[in-house]
Amino acid sequence: MADQNPRYDEKDEKSSEKEREKSEEKYRRDPLSAVIWAAILIWAGVVLLLDNLGYLESLKQMVQFEGPDWLIGGIGVWGLIFAGAGVILLLEVLARLLIPAYRRPVTGTIILAFVFIGIGLGNLISWNVVWPIILIAIGLSIVVRVLLGRR
Repeated sequence: MADQNPRYDEKDEKSSEKEREKSEEKYRRDPLSAVIWAAILIWAGVVLLLDNLGYLESLKQMVQFEGPDWLIGGIGVWGLIFAGAGVILLLEVLARLLIPAYRRPVTGTIILAFVFIGIGLGNLISWNVVWPIILIAIGLSIVVRVLLGRR
């Protein structure tokens, strides 16, 4: 049947080629996302390397923090990785808001950043405190976005 209507095959080929070019162009125009995810991978690698070399354990012993009762323990390696990834994502949001060339909607990135920070701090601060704060922060970011509107 493909031989009977060769124009349909050509149209499908052309449309998929255009979509592929459009997708590639999108990533060339927005290198910030690639840099951010590379920074997250680098952060994770650095934290894992420091842990494997024993530097994180010696840092924990050097810093003796006497905190309030809702602090239940130290942050683990994966907690540190997630908290750092959340901070890096918040830096992306800041860059997108401040640099017009990279401006695009950031609500999803804000939510992911807060979730990563929540996962990271969950072992340091009681989960009963972290998740309500995360939900409040996400709600506030949505309210601010609605009130400021799209420019």
